[in-house]
Amino acid sequence: MSISSAIKSIQDIMRKDAGVDGDAQRLGQMSWLLFLKVFDAQEEELAFELEGAYKAPIPEEYLWHNWAADPEGITGDELLDFVNDDLFYDLKNLTAPIDLNPRGFVVKEAFSDAFNYMKNGTLLRQVINKLNEIDFTDSKERHLFGDIYEQILRDLQSAGNAGEFYTPRAVTRFIVDRLDPKLGETIMDPATGTGGFLACSFDHVKERYVHTTDDHQTLQKQIHGVEKKQLPHLLCITNMMLHGIEVPVQIRHGNTLNKPLSNWDSNIDVIATNPPFGGTEEDGIEKNFPADMQTRETADLFLQLIIEVLSKPTDSKNGGRAGVVLPDGTLFGEGVKTKIKKMLTEECNLHTIVRLPNGVFNPYTGIKTNILFFTKGQPTKDVWFYEHPYPDGVKNYNKTKPMKFEEFQTEIDWWGDEADGFASRVETNNAWKVSIDEIITRNFNLDIKNPYQEALESHDPEELLVTYQAQQDDIAALRNQLKGILGAALSSSGSSAGGEK
Repeated sequence: MSISSAIKSIQDIMRKDAGVDGDAQRLGQMSWLLFLKVFDAQEEELAFELEGAYKAPIPEEYLWHNWAADPEGITGDELLDFVNDDLFYDLKNLTAPIDLNPRGFVVKEAFSDAFNYMKNGTLLRQVINKLNEIDFTDSKERHLFGDIYEQILRDLQSAGNAGEFYTPRAVTRFIVDRLDPKLGETIMDPATGTGGFLACSFDHVKERYVHTTDDHQTLQKQIHGVEKKQLPHLLCITNMMLHGIEVPVQIRHGNTLNKPLSNWDSNIDVIATNPPFGGTEEDGIEKNFPADMQTRETADLFLQLIIEVLSKPTDSKNGGRAGVVLPDGTLFGEGVKTKIKKMLTEECNLHTIVRLPNGVFNPYTGIKTNILFFTKGQPTKDVWFYEHPYPDGVKNYNKTKPMKFEEFQTEIDWWGDEADGFASRVETNNAWKVSIDEIITRNFNLDIKNPYQEALESHDPEELLVTYQAQQDDIAALRNQLKGILGAALSSSGSSAGGEK
């Protein structure tokens, strides 16, 4: 059975279970089962390599092959009792220090907020048996599963959920390709999601720079990420294991913004990320940032964090570099946004902004987005803008016709080299340069239109609907931002009033 058929069958079985309510719970249920099966496949490979020296990182009875692999194994109430009372309880409470038992630590983290939603043990056995039809030790199956895995996420992701949209693979690949992470460089995504940027970075380094076993071990330790929500975190570490990261302990489950900015070390060489935008952070998070830069808007906080944690240049290497997806609102926004952009251009060389067309994140949102590329250590002198056009014959992207990596070849050919200040770059119908003096005059408004493209008035109904939807999404994002500002103001006002009593 193909992986896609197996996944569909699993979802159909779960729909019959009274305990699983909706797609999100189906994905959550499937995720911890997938994690344990992938983990077991990895452990079997390790046991074979180490022979007699192998020691299981979790109690042997909870390894997949000991309780789930036999299609005639425990089922019904016996299976439910084992999963709920034994497996979940013991894995959540596992004693596994990160330094002494890192693989066990990964399992404990994965199960920290996981749940078994299924209430019918017979149906649970049917799901397990379907999963057993997928061979995760087969490299072709692993690769294909990666595609299915992303498709499941795209299908389940609903628009407007705190600004969280899974980044199209074409955008991920382009950003990583331009940042070109090298062997030994620390690579981070502070808003990891399911690990798309990290998996792509891992593959990039592996294909270009890994030649020995020692190189592979170095690569294992380069990848770092933090994910706030349990389900994406669980999916991320499963994704990392499928890509060949044996012990993904550097993928933490937590809120990156939940510690003072001053407590971070500036030691990250490469950051590739698409931070949540349009959403607001919980009360108190903004207190981790300088008083004049505080905001509840998530993307603004992440941009400050990224500038802070990028490594400073030394005699032996350049400063850290980043590729960050941000909405148009960041480019034209004022207030704290202006202060952040001023800091960005003073502390980093914001050398390139790629302006993406509408529909890149369809069907989740029509909000227009941009990719900001910058390197820490030298102030910005000029910003190059590149307006990414639709391919010939394409008026918009959608689920069946997404953006493709090959579309970025014109940018790649045009790009040049930062070492010589991008001396080979030339202005074209899609590329133009703006000096920092002009940007300062504009009060750091980076929403600068293409001077070579006249605004064409379109009367195409489909295009007008796309434009209307994009405007509505922009309005919704601004409304959320205003709610956050008003909420913070009212909260501040309330605490002040309380102090006067």
